[in-house]
Amino acid sequence: MVAPPRVGPLRQNGAMAPDPKIELVPVTAENWRDCAALTVHGEQQRFVSAVTYYLCLCAYGDTWHPLAATEDGEVVGFVMWGVDDDRSAWIGGLVVDGRRQRQGIGHAIVRQLRERLIAEPGTPNVALSYAADNIAARRLYRTLGFRETGETEGTELVARWTRPESA
Repeated sequence: MVAPPRVGPLRQNGAMAPDPKIELVPVTAENWRDCAALTVHGEQQRFVSAVTYYLCLCAYGDTWHPLAATEDGEVVGFVMWGVDDDRSAWIGGLVVDGRRQRQGIGHAIVRQLRERLIAEPGTPNVALSYAADNIAARRLYRTLGFRETGETEGTELVARWTRPESA
């Protein structure tokens, strides 16, 4: 994988927010407990599983690969990625700790991982899925250029990002 690009400033409350210094790093013996300790707000729990479940999918399945999102060495989020049979890259299991939400961290994680994944030769697009009533996720992914395709993954909507032709 290539190194992720620097993420630009984000809009928060109508003003430009400082760029979060998020780094995506492998989940290791040293940081997995910090990943497992991540929690979301109560109303979000129906949209995501516990990070421990995602870590098990990565450890015992053959599709997903885990990454910790750190800021100044502190684990602030988690995400996993995989590659489908058609070479589409998938982003899944995005969790930003409830205490660190609304700071541009989720945006930075998805943007960095999207850029890493699409840079791999033969990758036609980057996909993800979310519950139709997860308005925050739908808004985040739409601002990052993901477009709903009409496909579903189980009960979730699928959205895909494809590199613009001019890029």
